[in-house]
Amino acid sequence: MSVITTIEDLRVLAKRRVPKMFFDYMASGSWTETTLRQNMEDFGKIAFRQRVAVDLSNRTVQTRMLGETVTMPVALAPTGLAGMQHANGEILAAKAAMNFGVPFTLSTMSICSIEDLADNVQSPFWFQLYVMRDRDFSHKLVSRAQNAGCSALIVTLDLQVMGQRHQDIKNGLTTPPRLTLRNILDMMKRPAWSWGMLNTKRRQFGNIVGHVDGVSDLSSLAAWTAEQFDPSLSWEDIARIRDLWQGKLVLKGIMDPEDATKGVEIGADAIIVSNHGGRQLDGSNSTISALPSIVEAVGKDTEVWLDGGIRTGQDVLKAIALGADATLIGRSYLYGLGALGERGVTQALEILHKELDMTMALCGHRVINEVDRDIFSSCPF
Repeated sequence: MSVITTIEDLRVLAKRRVPKMFFDYMASGSWTETTLRQNMEDFGKIAFRQRVAVDLSNRTVQTRMLGETVTMPVALAPTGLAGMQHANGEILAAKAAMNFGVPFTLSTMSICSIEDLADNVQSPFWFQLYVMRDRDFSHKLVSRAQNAGCSALIVTLDLQVMGQRHQDIKNGLTTPPRLTLRNILDMMKRPAWSWGMLNTKRRQFGNIVGHVDGVSDLSSLAAWTAEQFDPSLSWEDIARIRDLWQGKLVLKGIMDPEDATKGVEIGADAIIVSNHGGRQLDGSNSTISALPSIVEAVGKDTEVWLDGGIRTGQDVLKAIALGADATLIGRSYLYGLGALGERGVTQALEILHKELDMTMALCGHRVINEVDRDIFSSCPF
C-alpha cells in the first residue's frame, strides 16, 4: 500500500475495498451530481493571502462546539449505512472521533443502534433525527437518544422527499445486500470486507428493526421505510421536538437566510448550512457560497456550521474565515473508514488537522478563532 497523505488517497483505497453498491451510495450525488461537484469546486475559487515574518509559535486550532472543547472545528456528520462501509463502522468511527477529540453523530439510518453505540463508547455522542410520518416512532427516537445520554440532537430538514440517486437505482442497493450473482462476485473481490461482515451481528438498521410495530425483519423494513419520509414536515413539528428534547438542538439542511432565521426563532442552538452533500436538490448552490448570507442573518447567538464538499483542512479554514463556527465531514471520514476502519478515520482526522494548522500558519495566524476574511487574497462569496 502506498503512503497515504490526503483524503483522496483514502478515497482511492476505500473504492478498492468496499463493494461497489455501498461505495457508490456514499460517494455519489443526486441526478447530474452538479451540486456534489460544486460543493468541492467552489472551495477552489477562494485564494489565500500568504503572510511572512510573523511569530507562528504556540498555534492552536482548538475551539468549542455547543460549549464543549474540540481539537479542531470539525465534527463527524451523520451518515447512513456507515456500518456497511466497514463492519461495525459506526462504533469504529465514534471511537476514532472521541479519541481524537471531535464529536461523532449517529444517523437515524445507521446500522448500529443508539443503545448499542452507547454501550461501546465512553463519551457522549450526538444523534441525528429524521422526522418520520410515524410521529410516535420519531418521538420515541428522541426519548431513546435522551436516555442514552446523547449530548445534542441534530434534526435533518431536507429529506421530506428522497432525491433520486441514479447509482443506487442502477446498483439495486439493499441492506444487507441482495445476493445476486453480480453482487456476490463483487463481494468476492473484497475478502476483508466480506470477512468482517460475516463476523458481525450488525447488518440492518438497528434503530428501526425491532423498534417499530410490524417491522421485525428486512422485508417488512423495506416497505415501512419507503413510506416514512414525510412531505408534510413543518416548523410546527420542529417546535414540538424543541419542546420534547431537553438538550442542545441543531437544525441541519439550511440553505436560505429566511430558513436560518426561522431556525433561530424556534430555539436552535446551532444550524448547519448543508445541501445533504449534493444528494437531494441537484442544481442548488454550494454550501460555501451560501454560508456568508446565512451567517449575516443568524447573528452571534446561534452557532453556524458548514457541511458539504470538505476534503482538506484548507476547506475547513476557508469556512471558518467566512464566518462558520465549525464544520462537519461525511465522505472524508467515510473514505477513511472504508479504507482502514478505525485507523482510517483517525488518519483522515490527522490529515485535516495538519492541513488546517499548516495553512493557518502560512496565512500568518496562530489562533483559529481569530481567522477572518483577511486571510483571502480573493473570494467571490
